[in-house]
Amino acid sequence: MFNDSTAPATAIAPTPYAEKEILRRIDACPKLASLQSINRALGELVRSDQSLNSQIAEVIRRDPSLSARLLRMVNSVYFGLSTRVNNIEEAVFFLGLRQIRELSMATPVLEELEQLQKATAVNLPWKELWSHSISTAILTREILGATSFQIDDDTDYLVGLLHNVGKVVMAYAFPDELRVLMGRRAAHPAEFCAFERELIGWDHGQIGARYLERHQLSEEIITAVRYHNDPDRAPRHRLFAAAIQVADLLVRHSGVTGGFEHIAPIEADAWLKLDGWKILYGADGPESALARAAIANSLQRLPAMLQGLL
Repeated sequence: MFNDSTAPATAIAPTPYAEKEILRRIDACPKLASLQSINRALGELVRSDQSLNSQIAEVIRRDPSLSARLLRMVNSVYFGLSTRVNNIEEAVFFLGLRQIRELSMATPVLEELEQLQKATAVNLPWKELWSHSISTAILTREILGATSFQIDDDTDYLVGLLHNVGKVVMAYAFPDELRVLMGRRAAHPAEFCAFERELIGWDHGQIGARYLERHQLSEEIITAVRYHNDPDRAPRHRLFAAAIQVADLLVRHSGVTGGFEHIAPIEADAWLKLDGWKILYGADGPESALARAAIANSLQRLPAMLQGLL
């Protein structure tokens, strides 16, 4: 319904939708079963101190896709094993419970979102989009781990994994606008969010938060996704939103783009200027220095970890 970014200057500028229409379109987007459960059966099993590798392996064997991803990851260069692992139970042993949990959360969500994206009228670069989402999940967890903030569940991973779900919803609910956006260029992610609000009325953070709200996810996840591009405005759970903002920029700096946006290359240390960095670490003191060292190590390992996941 809109002209593309090469339209002449005399073209009538599009006006954003009314909130009622935005909500109607988002609510018409199909729900995902994976977001309701986040693979509950396996999640509960790997959290139990009494669980055996054989029990965990048995649950994984029931899911061919999860089995394939687990074996691919354990045989990636990240683990550097001298012989190939073809046994699920051995793979569980090598991976460890934390990474099993991460795989069990990511696999069903990514697969269902891929199916949802196939039902849209816009062909998104699927692998780039989910490389970015998984990378952001990994780094969000690492960033929060470098603070004194205590987290006793997987919220730190999930907020990073789901922060861009609004982009897939946009492809389903606002395909014409998304095509226009795919032709735009921005200096930084916040500017691209401004383009989204200009065309649609909401940015992908707002759209994703509404979609996750319909799935009855926790308030922490919904709020973090809603404000991940502007964590200083978050009324609650600012640390989660801040960690996503920093992780997103770090991932872009490493060369893993957000999927369809054309955003200028991110310079080294640009994340130190973010509101999110200040929220997380304050002034450039000892905590900030430790965080920078931990993040540099994570960025070095990221390509090998992704090779196993996707």
